[in-house]
Amino acid sequence: MPTNNLNKDVTTFMNALNHPFSNEIEALRTIILNANASLTENIKWNAPNYSVNNEDRITMRINPPKQQVQLIFHRGAKVKEQPATPIITDSSGLLTWKENDRAIATFKTITDIEKHTPHLITLINNWINATT
Repeated sequence: MPTNNLNKDVTTFMNALNHPFSNEIEALRTIILNANASLTENIKWNAPNYSVNNEDRITMRINPPKQQVQLIFHRGAKVKEQPATPIITDSSGLLTWKENDRAIATFKTITDIEKHTPHLITLINNWINATT
């Protein structure tokens, strides 16, 4: 699933890291950017980050030594009033809610990512629709 939306600076950054989960990170980068054309990619907190109109929405957590890659779904860096309930419905069970406007999806293998790709695409689009 190739994409032309990959940010060259992010690719250069990731190549220099030689990260043990580089295959998983690259798969997630492609899925995220192909899921929603309004997303742009940059680096935030030493990891790929995805924004809509310069408002951060999804940030990867790639810090070793944890044997996983996480996607943090959020509404940006500024604190906003909490909604009364989670801002999207997650029938897949992929999300762990930290607040009603912040959730985390965790992936431990490329197989895990491939298995959940359709659900992840739905979550990405629902998140973007709910937060923009």
